[in-house]
Amino acid sequence: MRKIVLAGATTLSGLVLLMAYPTSTNRAVESIPGASSSTTQGTSSGTTSATTQGTSSGTGTPAPQEAAAPPTTSSISGPAVSTRWGTVQVQITVTDGVLTEATAIKVPDANGQDRQINSYAVPILEAESVAAGNARIDAVSGATVTSTGYIRSLQAALDEAGLK
Repeated sequence: MRKIVLAGATTLSGLVLLMAYPTSTNRAVESIPGASSSTTQGTSSGTTSATTQGTSSGTGTPAPQEAAAPPTTSSISGPAVSTRWGTVQVQITVTDGVLTEATAIKVPDANGQDRQINSYAVPILEAESVAAGNARIDAVSGATVTSTGYIRSLQAALDEAGLK
């Protein structure tokens, strides 16, 4: 009887520790910080467009324009990466040398299961890319193949943009 109680307590302790272990899918997904609505983004690989944003001093009069250069924004598409379930391709937006947006422009969608998995996984991958500012992100559980293709395409786009 004593062995049964000990085995039960050990199993219960192990389950509690397992459930308390943090994983990448337990993290809160932060909203993707994007460019402001006045930003113009290029649509082809390597395109750069500049924007300026006026600021207000709070008195209703525009603040004087500073002599600083306007921010530059470029949009770069990574290569289309073939995976076992289909093609994955990522497009990034870089503003003044900082990753501000990562968008999966091509993901596997041959069937309902692909669409269901990617509708969950892709927003997580996009948010984690921008939060990290690089391609060193965790794969999404249940979407390992898509995650691997996404990370490869993202890294190639970052390399082209001169980011690490």
